[in-house]
Amino acid sequence: MSDKMSFKTLTPVPRVERLESLTLGDLNDLCDSATAAIEGGGGFGWIKVPERDVLERYWQGVVAMPSRILLVARLDGVICGTCQLMKPPPNNEAQSLSVQLTTNFVAPWARGHGLARMLLKEAEAQARAQDYMVINLDVRETMTAAIALYEKEGFKRIGEHPCYARVNGKILKGFYYYKIISPEAAEQAT
Repeated sequence: MSDKMSFKTLTPVPRVERLESLTLGDLNDLCDSATAAIEGGGGFGWIKVPERDVLERYWQGVVAMPSRILLVARLDGVICGTCQLMKPPPNNEAQSLSVQLTTNFVAPWARGHGLARMLLKEAEAQARAQDYMVINLDVRETMTAAIALYEKEGFKRIGEHPCYARVNGKILKGFYYYKIISPEAAEQAT
C-alpha cells in the first residue's frame, strides 16, 4: 500500500450564457471577477476598484435594465467574465439596426480557455436573434489582446479618438469598430 494519493486532473469547463436574474452567488462572482479585471488593467472604464456596494449596485442595475443584455462567462460554474449589448433607445429609430458591445472582460485568472471568443460569439448570436444588423464597440489602445480578438473575428476599425481615456494620468487613444452581422445589411453596405 502506498501513502501517496493520486489525483486525476480535471478539464476546466468553460461556458457562456445570458444572465437575466441574479442569485447572491452570481452577484458575488460578478463583483469578484470585475475586481480582478480592474486590478488587471481591463476594468471596462474603472481604473480603481470601487467599494463593494458600488459594484453590487452596478450589476443589479445592469440586470434590471431592459435595454441591456448581460452575457456571462463561467469557468467551472464560476462567473469570470462578461459582456453587454446595449440596445438603442426607442426614440432612435434610425439607428435601431445596431447594438453597442460594452463591458467585455475575462478575469485574469480565467484567461486562456477561449471565453473571450465565446462571449463575442454569443453576443453576435443574441444580436442576430433580436434582428440587429450591426454591432459597434470602442476600446482603449492599450487593450491589445481585445483589439486582436475583435479584428480576428471580423470587426472593422472605423476611427480613432486621440483623447479617449485617461489612465493613471496618461491620455490614451481609443479605437472604434463595427461588424455587420446581417446578410441584408452587408449587401446594402457594398
